[in-house]
Amino acid sequence: MKIVINNRNPMYAGPWGFLAQVIVMTLAALLAAWVIPPVEFSSVGVAVLTAIVIALLNNFIRPILIVLALPFMVFTLGLFLFVINAVIVVFADALIPGFETGGFGYALLFSVLLTVFNYLLELPNRLMYRPRYEQHSNMRNRNDDEEFAEYEEIKDDEEK
Repeated sequence: MKIVINNRNPMYAGPWGFLAQVIVMTLAALLAAWVIPPVEFSSVGVAVLTAIVIALLNNFIRPILIVLALPFMVFTLGLFLFVINAVIVVFADALIPGFETGGFGYALLFSVLLTVFNYLLELPNRLMYRPRYEQHSNMRNRNDDEEFAEYEEIKDDEEK
């Protein structure tokens, strides 16, 4: 569950990047609501509004919740992040009429599915914009064996 308003990554830069992420989050939310029957959107517009509200809550409230829950995060090796995501979904449920989660357990499941679907929908962009590593220019035509001297076999006195 990640939408970033301002990021240095060129894939998410500018308002078009935010719009693309809202579209991806909306599709992920609709898919997750289709899989989990108690989670409902009254319309597609409500799903878009939910994606925008979750994005804003992720940018402003989530960092505060992460700092407050840092001991739990360390103790659970980061799995408490799913609970924080569920709390954000419950906040969105409380703020948006027409979006129903059906309780905290379904909000937790919805946030997990939302994260998975969001990752799968962003995967083509991640693959397209992944960094390409090239060798350094003076390393391209170098033979690794040129720097080392010939191997000399050293015999023990007992073997002579």
